[in-house]
Amino acid sequence: MEEKKLYRSENKMLGGVCAGIAEYFGVDPTVVRVAYAVLSVFSTGFPGLLLYIILLIIMPKKPL
Repeated sequence: MEEKKLYRSENKMLGGVCAGIAEYFGVDPTVVRVAYAVLSVFSTGFPGLLLYIILLIIMPKKPL
């Protein structure tokens, strides 16, 4: 069985974080992007932006 790893995707709008999460879970990247945007807007103090930046730094790029 192949081990799944979380990578930033080449299918990116900004940094590939949401698309990478979508690829990991096997869902459409648009669904993850919309869910992220909604959660970020309705969270107090927009912690979603900070989380995105942290994930952008921590998640490795997908190897070629």
